[in-house]
Amino acid sequence: MTHAMLKGSNVPLEADTVRAVLRWNPGQDVPDVDASALLLGPGGRVRSDEDFVFYNQPRHPSGTVWRLGKKRVADALTDTIQTDLTGVESAVGQILLVASADGVAFDRVRSLQILLYDASLDGADPIAVFEIRPETGEETALICGELYRRGEGWKFRAIGEGYSDGLRGLAVNYGISVDESEGEPETDSPAAEEPPASHQTFSQPLPPEQPTPPERPPAPPQQPAYGYPASLPTYGQAAPAYGYPQEFRMPPQGPQFIGR
Repeated sequence: MTHAMLKGSNVPLEADTVRAVLRWNPGQDVPDVDASALLLGPGGRVRSDEDFVFYNQPRHPSGTVWRLGKKRVADALTDTIQTDLTGVESAVGQILLVASADGVAFDRVRSLQILLYDASLDGADPIAVFEIRPETGEETALICGELYRRGEGWKFRAIGEGYSDGLRGLAVNYGISVDESEGEPETDSPAAEEPPASHQTFSQPLPPEQPTPPERPPAPPQQPAYGYPASLPTYGQAAPAYGYPQEFRMPPQGPQFIGR
């Protein structure tokens, strides 16, 4: 028999392994919903960050609580958490079953409900069904229900309490440490505008601009070193206007130099 749960009501569980199924109707402008679980120890808080089972950490290290993932069922979508109650560590007294909508308020989620099944009975009717109605409509995360110890056994309680600061705020409230740089929804980065020509980038850096040196006067003609010139001119070149020639010339050799 399926128990139709009211907020705050509870039902004993005889199943060893239970499957908690979040179900909602998709549609235009309806946000995606994620199921997660927090395992609470003494004082109603997690013992470490490993006690948080969610989309980035889909299985508890003990192997007793894990996500089964999302499915489409008829005209609805589901996301599921499964728990092996017989294997849960004795230090864990409560397991919160949570729904989050990635920063979008739950007043836009249609026909949200949690269904609890005996995981060993395929095709059987659910043990319990709870229709979840947000109190304010501004909630972005909801504690749908909880599995909790009672004596030697377990029970399920319908809760339906919400948080307006999302899954991050709910997790921090129960002792999860969250890096301040994390927890913000990812957004598509807008395309960068093309920079103006003066700010274009290049594959090879341009050399720094060098100042233009002042214009130098033309250099005077180079004077020969002291003594005779380094090279001799050919015969017939014009002599300088005055003084000793700047270049030494040998006269032609001929018969006037005849030895006696």
